[in-house]
Amino acid sequence: MVAKNIEAGKDLIANQLCRYLEERGTKHVFGLCGHTNIAVLSAMADTGLEFVNVRHEQISSHAADGYARVTGKASVVLSHLSPGLTNAATGVANAALDCIPMVVVAGDIPSYYYGKHPHQEVNLHADGAQYEIYRPFVKRAWRVDTPELLPEIMEKAFQLAESGQPGPVLVNVPMDYFSAQIDNALWDKQSANTKALKKPSIDDETAREIIGTLLSAKNPVIYAGGGVALSRAWDELKELVDHLSLPVSHSLMGKGCVPDTHPLVLGMTGFWGTTLTNQTTLKADWILGLGTRFKEADCSSWYPEYTFNIADGASKLIHIDIEPQEIGRNYPVEIGAVADLKSALKVLVRVAKDMAPNGIKRPEVIEEIAQFRAAFKAANTEMQTSDAFPMMPERILADLRLAMPDDAILTSDVGWNKNGVAQQFDILTPGSILIPGGFATMGFGPSAAIGAKIAAPERVVISLVGDGGFGQNPAVLATAAAEGLAVIWVVMNNNAFGTIAGLQKAHYNMTYGTTFTKANDVMEQTPDYAAIARAYGCDGVRPASAAAFKPALEAAIASGRPTVIDVAMINNPTPTTGHWNILDIYSPEGGVGHVSTA
Repeated sequence: MVAKNIEAGKDLIANQLCRYLEERGTKHVFGLCGHTNIAVLSAMADTGLEFVNVRHEQISSHAADGYARVTGKASVVLSHLSPGLTNAATGVANAALDCIPMVVVAGDIPSYYYGKHPHQEVNLHADGAQYEIYRPFVKRAWRVDTPELLPEIMEKAFQLAESGQPGPVLVNVPMDYFSAQIDNALWDKQSANTKALKKPSIDDETAREIIGTLLSAKNPVIYAGGGVALSRAWDELKELVDHLSLPVSHSLMGKGCVPDTHPLVLGMTGFWGTTLTNQTTLKADWILGLGTRFKEADCSSWYPEYTFNIADGASKLIHIDIEPQEIGRNYPVEIGAVADLKSALKVLVRVAKDMAPNGIKRPEVIEEIAQFRAAFKAANTEMQTSDAFPMMPERILADLRLAMPDDAILTSDVGWNKNGVAQQFDILTPGSILIPGGFATMGFGPSAAIGAKIAAPERVVISLVGDGGFGQNPAVLATAAAEGLAVIWVVMNNNAFGTIAGLQKAHYNMTYGTTFTKANDVMEQTPDYAAIARAYGCDGVRPASAAAFKPALEAAIASGRPTVIDVAMINNPTPTTGHWNILDIYSPEGGVGHVSTA
């Protein structure tokens, strides 16, 4: 950045901030320009930082979310003020509810104009209060009140985002501060600070109590949550499972923590869980909960007769989580421990091998799981091989699994592409599925795939998304084309907000406001997302039959080009075996769920 009259030992904050990010190891910054942040953008042009330019701020925060999930490090978003900040808010809130580390740096109005209502200021209730917009969902929101404080605030921001239960933070900076000069020494002293805190574990006494309890249990079950993925404790969890032959159930966010083909993996619990999983967790005498909140859909709205009967004492709970507030939030706990899952599982594995050196064998459990899997697969075979067009969703998933490399990264959105995948689609490499959990944000998947591909350019990245979700922000294609990102978007196009349409049809016998205008010929349906992709400079394919889908996907993978495959799909509901309280609200008499709107 060109600047005049810079005092000795000082520099412009914009230049210093970019150097600081580089020294921290930041490689990419996601965002969109505005008059409050172009000083930083201009400084970035002469650095090793790469700015990932988007056409809508929600794309930037979702992409940064996907990037952080793949790298395991805090991502960086650069935002403009007011509408820029509110546009990004949905993606930041999604990251917050899924505990994804992110540092959002937002430009604000000049510090000397607070309260005067300059261009785009938010001050209807308080002056200088833009940062308050993010307060409900970030771990902390800083308003930088003097330029000299920015260095230490940035250091605190990264540390807080990545420590404890991870999450996003906001650093709100008046635009005049980016052009201010402060001593380089204020930034230099931050380099002496450690960039990673040591994480808490459990002591041997606690580990022995936990392992001893599991060894004496008749029907122990592990319940793995997203905390396992956040701590990247996949190998340690598998080692404990293998040594003690513990069956593994998981939450939506715990999907893939142990490969789905492992003989002891039961599957997802709750509303969209399978019969075997829900019945196994229901009859367990001891449950080892790892990094989970026991959220509503995963727990059948906490009704004791469907998934977990912990509150009534039929099952007892051991709960390990990095965040104390999560322990005992929804179920009473017999043994609770605050710890990082990777650290804790290392201790548990060592103690388990000491207390049970020959391990434990549960062949009857493995056989029960194998028999259920075979029966479940057989029950789905007709759908998975159907030549019906529009396609059956089961056929789309089956063909995708056959074509997709084992280590490919899959991003889901909401609807069949999330619930159906969690229930029926095998994830073979831990950490290779990115799901919007707590916020269940429509539009997450297409943009998260951009971030994932930037973080892991050598891996195939596929976004599985509905037409409702893809339609939220198709401008993601502009970024893919500009950056040369060979993401593949598979649009499961049922011409509806499918899950909600099925819910409304079942309870109100209508689909008002949930389905889209239908063309007589499915190949003439608008919008044509394949054509939109081509307009953005990407490839676009619209298969005309079920048989054409898999070859189109294989060709897209081989091409190394960003590609949209817009495939027509029948809107059948994802099968459910658990329960969700909303059904009782809509139909108190019971017995009503989701139905097809085909």
